[in-house]
Amino acid sequence: QAQLVESGGGLVQPGESLRLPCIQSRGIFDIYTMAWYRQALGKQHELVASITDRGSTLYEDAVNGLCTITRDNTKNTVFLHMNNLRPDYSAVYCCQIIITSTWGQGTQVPVSS
Repeated sequence: QAQLVESGGGLVQPGESLRLPCIQSRGIFDIYTMAWYRQALGKQHELVASITDRGSTLYEDAVNGLCTITRDNTKNTVFLHMNNLRPDYSAVYCCQIIITSTWGQGTQVPVSS
């Protein structure tokens, strides 16, 4: 069964950029649509972005233009690039294989000065 491991989180200041990788181990990677979600404290999971096996992307309206999702199928990795981070972006960010509903443990991103 596939496993997902996110990394790259940590305290960042408002206005900074961050790249979060999510590496899949085991199983086939390049046929799956992948997604990044976030969960802020006290709130439900929120879809941030998704990317199909062919690289087509979708973004949640609030992050469109501020986040970019990419994938490197040679490294079984999906990335979330975030620019100009704001405090309301503080959350635990998780990646998911949509069709199997496989989740990683998440990586925490606090945005604060």
